[in-house]
Amino acid sequence: MTTDAAWLAMGAEAALEPDLPIVDPHHHLWDRAGHRYLVDELLADIGSGHNIVATVHIECGSMYRADGPVALRSVGETEFANGIAAMSASGGYGSTRVCAGIVGHADLSLGPAAGEVLDAHMAAAPARFRGIRHAAGWDESPAIRNSHSNPPRGLLGDAGFRAGFAGLAPRGLLFEAWLYHPQIGELTDLARAFPETTIVFDHFGGPLGIGPYAGRGADIFSAWKRDVAALAACPNVVAKLGGLAMKINGGRWHKQVRPPSSEELATAHRDWYLTAIDIFGPERCMFESNFPVDKVSIGYGALWNAFKRLAAPFSASEKAALFHDTARSIYRLP
Repeated sequence: MTTDAAWLAMGAEAALEPDLPIVDPHHHLWDRAGHRYLVDELLADIGSGHNIVATVHIECGSMYRADGPVALRSVGETEFANGIAAMSASGGYGSTRVCAGIVGHADLSLGPAAGEVLDAHMAAAPARFRGIRHAAGWDESPAIRNSHSNPPRGLLGDAGFRAGFAGLAPRGLLFEAWLYHPQIGELTDLARAFPETTIVFDHFGGPLGIGPYAGRGADIFSAWKRDVAALAACPNVVAKLGGLAMKINGGRWHKQVRPPSSEELATAHRDWYLTAIDIFGPERCMFESNFPVDKVSIGYGALWNAFKRLAAPFSASEKAALFHDTARSIYRLP
C-alpha cells in the first residue's frame, strides 16, 4: 500500500481535546517495497497534536528472521518491536512510549508444538509481549484478498489450531482476532470454547464493502449487529474500534479529491461505533488507529479527531475507558 502525503496534508486538522491521554492499541511498523513506516514515520503522525502516551505494536509479517526454523522466524518481528520499544523507553524520542505492548504471530495450527514459538516470543520481549495474532480473514470471493497469514477456510474451528490456541491462556497471552464479518460466528464459537482466553475483536470484525459485498451496507450492518451481540455475550471478548477506513470496507475515501474531514468520517461511521459501544460497553472497547493501513484514507490527527467527535456524548469516565483505560488494562501497560 502507498499513501499520498500531499493529499493527506489537505485534511490536516488541529487536535480536539489535545490533553486527553490516549493509548493507541493498534499500529504496525514495516519497511516494504514502495512503502516505509517505521518509528520516524509513526512519531511524525503522533506529532499531529494528540496526547498519545503509549502504543501497541501488532504483528504484520514484518522483520521476520531470514533463517532458522520456519516456525520461529516470526519471533524476529517481536525482537524488532522490542528494540523500538527500548529506543522509545530511553526518552530520547519524545514522551510517547512506542511499542509498550507487543502482539506477535505464531502459527497456532502447529498444535501443541506452537508452544515453543509462544515461549520464544515471550523470551524475546519478556516485559512487553502480550499475545498472538493469527489472522483468519478468508472469503470465497476472488475479489477479497485473504489475510496475510494465508489462512484456510474455517481456521478458527480447526482442531490443530485450537490445540495451539489452548497454549495461550496458561501463558497469560491474549488472542488478537482479525477476520471478516461473515466469520464472526466462528469467533463466537471459539470464545465460548475458551472462556479463559482474552480475545480482542479487531476492526469491527472486518465489514467488507467490495466485491460481492459492495452496495449491501444495510443488510451487512443488520447481520453484523446480530452477530456482534452474540459475540459480546462472551465476557472474555473486548472490541477494538477502528479499521473502517481500509479499502476493503468500500468507503473509497482514497478516491476523493481531498481526504474526509473528521466530521465526515465520524458521520459516515457513527452507527458502527455507537452500536459496538452500546453492545460491549465502553469498558470493553478501545479506539485504535490501525496505522498505516487506514492512512490510505485519512491522516492520524483527523482520525483521532473523528473518534473524539464520536465520543462526545459519553461521560469523562467512559471516554477515559475508550481512549486509554481499556487498552492499558488489556495489554497490561505500565
